Amino acid sequence: MELTGRLTTDAKVSTLKDERKVVNFSIVINDRYKPKGGEVKEITTFINCAYWANAGIAPYLTKGTLVELYGRIGVNAWTNTEGEPKAALNFHVGNIKLHGGRKTNEQATQNTAADGPAEAAADYLPF
Repeated sequence: MELTGRLTTDAKVSTLKDERKVVNFSIVINDRYKPKGGEVKEITTFINCAYWANAGIAPYLTKGTLVELYGRIGVNAWTNTEGEPKAALNFHVGNIKLHGGRKTNEQATQNTAADGPAEAAADYLPF
């Protein structure tokens, strides 16, 4: 299954008892449709996601980043402290494709600093 959406918060890495790491994040998907003879309707869906393959991607999964996710849906069911049954859908991500996101002031400064030496190196060509 494929989903494309924007992250609602920065991703968080959790370490389990057996030392495995999971990256948890949430995305939002906005859909619009117009029923026959009606007004445009908007549907907003929030989806909780878990990525187990590589916790190193977490710094790139920041609020507002557009991501394309491939994976499968899983269901979690439990009983809360009041004895009420609860359930939630989770998306178990197998592959993440980043499509960009917000650029923070810190990132813009780092990119500008990185451009200086790279431009100087580009002026010298050994051939």
